Amino acid sequence: MKQSKKTAALLLALVLLLGLAACGEGTKPSETPSPAPTDGLYVTVTGASAGSARPADADGAAEYGVYAAASMPAGAAKDAPEAVLSEAEAPAPMPKPGEAALLPEPTSAPESGLLPDPDLPPATPDPGEAFVLTAAEWNDNANWPFFTNLVNAGKLAFPSFGLDPRQRVKVTLRDAAGQPLPGERVELLDASGETLWTAQTDRDGAAYLFCRSGETPAAVSVQGRVTPLSRETPPEDQQGDRLVTVLDELELTAEPVSAPKTALQVMFLVDTTGSMSDELSYLQKDFSAIAGEIGDAAAWSVCFYRDEGDDYVTKLSEFSRDTAAIQDLIAGEYAAGGGDTPEAVAEILDQTLDMGFLQEAGRSGWREDCEKLAFLIFDAPPHTGRDETLQNAVRRAAEAGIRLVPVVASNAERDTELFARALAICTGGTYVFLTDDSGVGESHLEPIVGPYTVEKLHDILIRIIRDSLPA
Repeated sequence: MKQSKKTAALLLALVLLLGLAACGEGTKPSETPSPAPTDGLYVTVTGASAGSARPADADGAAEYGVYAAASMPAGAAKDAPEAVLSEAEAPAPMPKPGEAALLPEPTSAPESGLLPDPDLPPATPDPGEAFVLTAAEWNDNANWPFFTNLVNAGKLAFPSFGLDPRQRVKVTLRDAAGQPLPGERVELLDASGETLWTAQTDRDGAAYLFCRSGETPAAVSVQGRVTPLSRETPPEDQQGDRLVTVLDELELTAEPVSAPKTALQVMFLVDTTGSMSDELSYLQKDFSAIAGEIGDAAAWSVCFYRDEGDDYVTKLSEFSRDTAAIQDLIAGEYAAGGGDTPEAVAEILDQTLDMGFLQEAGRSGWREDCEKLAFLIFDAPPHTGRDETLQNAVRRAAEAGIRLVPVVASNAERDTELFARALAICTGGTYVFLTDDSGVGESHLEPIVGPYTVEKLHDILIRIIRDSLPA
């Protein structure tokens, strides 16, 4: 009898356990990931001058820490207080935006420009595997006769948003043994000796110099030595009217003067408006793999932008070798906002393509002893009326040796392609464009280029980064 009761009790317990297990399966939480916490990261909220605010105390910041700056949307209070979160003060759970544990309670700044609510899933869909996006690469500087023929035939039209790459001088520097001299300063001068353009030679010893309409270049200056220019005879196979002026291509011998580059800095500039969900999701999945393949040779920064009237205009982070912290910043973003086609491209370039990037804030910005590479991942052009801002940003980038690689996403139009190619040409970068081969996202614009090879975007990024490592 006791044995029967004991058996019955065991059977009843088993039934209850099975029932509880079934209930647990039925209430399994959604697998949609919430934005990753950014505990332990320095966070600052600023007004219109994003990237120039000085934190209250930066003494404890590591050489490559993480810093985020958010430009408030139109109508936000101009006197929003600054706040810095030290690593020791960071709480274990992620607080909600505006809580004192993460940021001092703002007196007037809106919470929408800070961090997404951790209780809400990101608005970014899952496009599948990390390496699924396909792309191709085209370098106009390396295919200059082809580019000039396209422009002369009216296939490509410049200037684009104030950028005009048509009048170019290429200077290649080599030492006495014939080896290329990277990182050397080269200037383009007019007849009065005024500087029209300054650039640094790349790993192949090449520097690309440009002049605007109405300017008359006369010479190049390298290490104080001035070499006159001569206009080349147009090629016999030139097509169409002479819209591109081939000024000169010089090969000069010099001695190394600049200190050698010892490391690489890589920056991602990412449009996070609503149409960029596929590309943002890709970077969230693939950044750790990219950083892992490159290893300790690079420091990283990721900066985001949307547009006026959105939750933020720009968010800036300083360079860091802490790839997990960078991954957290990327994971915490989601695609939203935008609306009209143009976005805050001029604003993000103006704030980042400068040797003063975050330096005034006591943060780790661009360094003289590093090679510098910036990827602009976007699908829309800047607003009109920003030509001077864009021209100045590109000129500063060329002078600092910051090579810009635009990555044009789906739904881009021809004006975005032309703008992207002008950015790449003028900074010695290369043009990358996504293709339809992956089947992910909307349609991708077929660019006006020569034959190209479709690859995984991951492979292209890795190759470009490795090719930018110090020689």
